[in-house]
Amino acid sequence: MTIQDRFCPKCGKPSETDGLCMSCRAADTPWAVCDTRVAITHCPSCGATKQVNTWTDTERDQEELAPDLARSAVHFYPDVKKRSIAVEVRNISPNRSRAYLTITGTLYGLSMEKTCTVELVWHKEQCDRCNRITGSYYEGIVQVRADERDLSPFELQSAATIATQIEDTLIAGGERLSFISDMTENRDGLDITVGSQHIGLLIAQGITAQFGGRYSTHPKLVGEKNGRQIFRITYLVRLPRYQRHDVVKLDRVYVEVEQTDSRHVRVFDLSEGRSRSIKEDEIRRKIGNARNAQPALVAYIAGGMMGILDPETGVTKEYPKKPWQTIVAGENVQVLRDGDILVVMR
Repeated sequence: MTIQDRFCPKCGKPSETDGLCMSCRAADTPWAVCDTRVAITHCPSCGATKQVNTWTDTERDQEELAPDLARSAVHFYPDVKKRSIAVEVRNISPNRSRAYLTITGTLYGLSMEKTCTVELVWHKEQCDRCNRITGSYYEGIVQVRADERDLSPFELQSAATIATQIEDTLIAGGERLSFISDMTENRDGLDITVGSQHIGLLIAQGITAQFGGRYSTHPKLVGEKNGRQIFRITYLVRLPRYQRHDVVKLDRVYVEVEQTDSRHVRVFDLSEGRSRSIKEDEIRRKIGNARNAQPALVAYIAGGMMGILDPETGVTKEYPKKPWQTIVAGENVQVLRDGDILVVMR
């Protein structure tokens, strides 16, 4: 050992620096500190958790949240490496849990270990969304109606699905107050009560994008808060008179509705096998919807004609086979009935 060797001023052992050796530095450093108590606020209705003043949705229950909550009580010194925290949680009351932590790491190349106990406090508070729902708060109603007819079961189900999908997307994106508090079918159509004007607008737009038609907004002043007027908005969605896949009769031919707008109806001509636009006043009557077509057996095809077995009477009826139709004898086709006439679908 030479005079140039460096020694730890505390323990006298050789040191790699001019100061304390690694053992003494580690011993004098509070490498891990535990809070004795950690609290969390959660909603007993939906399970959302609150951080400061912000609520966040979570699918994890109290048992799953407890270990992470306990680990949040540990504060490491910045130089600690290979950090690890083992947690054991025991519930001592409905609102209290006790977590036993075993903490390990390395500091200045030395292995460190300690244990601590953390009390977990579970505060229950109804979140902003559940509070509004239970208080019957809403900012708008989407009323889905059809022009001069009732909504079909398919339209009712599809409109409800569109609304819930939009709700799920908004909530997943952090818009917790964009909720649906009620969805009711009535003799006029479907009423969707919403918690924000944003979701109401998106639902109205989504339904009209799917089925066509139009929507209008009707605001109503309901009060004032902090000098700002508060409105509730009714979004009136009006679906077209003819829905997609309706089969209608023109003067001489049958067509299937593909799309409608305020002036024209896009149809598929079942005689010519092509799509074209017509005016709504060209339609004489509706005979049904292609979704409700029933199978009928093609008994034969000969000389440009085909014999179709009527599924109700069992009588074979003969119709011209259109050039665009790919029909094979012995197989079924889908048909709608117009009186005694069978209309073959595409």
